[in-house]
Amino acid sequence: MTNFSWVPDAASGIRQRFVEANGQRFELAEAGDPQSRKFAILLHGFPELNFSWRHQMPELAVQGWRVWAPNMRGYGASSRPEGVPAYRMDQLMADVAALIDLAKVEAPADEVMLVAHDWGAVIAWTFAIQKIRPLDRLVIMNVPHPKCAERELKYWRQKKKSWYIFFFQLPWLPEKMMLASDAKAVRGAFFNTAANKDRFPPQDLDIYAKAAQQPGAMQSMVNYYRALVRYPEAREVGDAMVHTPTLVIWGENDLALDIHLLDGMEEWVPNLTVHRLPGISHWVQQDAPDEVNRLLGAWLETPIS
Repeated sequence: MTNFSWVPDAASGIRQRFVEANGQRFELAEAGDPQSRKFAILLHGFPELNFSWRHQMPELAVQGWRVWAPNMRGYGASSRPEGVPAYRMDQLMADVAALIDLAKVEAPADEVMLVAHDWGAVIAWTFAIQKIRPLDRLVIMNVPHPKCAERELKYWRQKKKSWYIFFFQLPWLPEKMMLASDAKAVRGAFFNTAANKDRFPPQDLDIYAKAAQQPGAMQSMVNYYRALVRYPEAREVGDAMVHTPTLVIWGENDLALDIHLLDGMEEWVPNLTVHRLPGISHWVQQDAPDEVNRLLGAWLETPIS
């Protein structure tokens, strides 16, 4: 794709451009005062885009944050490196680090916050654990701490929900399945599981489907899962403690992630706030954007301890 993957609503205050970081070209959506000393970077999941943050970006901007939401490597019009090794966890974290560094070059930042969902949150947890860059706040949506995931994957209740990770290890078939019938599986991933289906109108689903249908895009997207399994050493978490003040927002009707994944998270994250949204799907920030924005705003008003 040579143009942007989507066009922001004129009233949203969201702007778009391309930036270079870690040898990659990233399609970037941004909002807020470019000189604000509070910087937030938002990481999307599979099979999403930075479009998934369209409801949160204006709200964070109102609260004084300079907001960047990149399309991660392989997604949208960002760079699409070939091969599974290009999607190792260490490569993905290097992208985030380079984007934070670039943002600080453009304008100093006294406070850095990482907000992440789904695959973005997988990266964010490891990024915070390994202290790749200093973080003042961490917001995670519908992804468990790695140690909680490790524990729950020993039980059938989670193993049966994680079937797709193993399916994605197959060559070419996952891509074919996801793109069949005009990317019906991509559209259905959102619409079929959403609590508030009116939040996923056809024109929004088209944005995700058309991005996934670009040459090589779906292969890159699935390669995240392949690299996760093939290169476990790239996500080594050591003692796994996260001392960054952390907010977890969790839609309880997550068909891929069992609710028990939240159990015991405070052992690894001492400064933890958890909000569970009954009936809301995995796509929490799009399925219940008003509630997510309210919870996020209230938490941000709380001084860092």
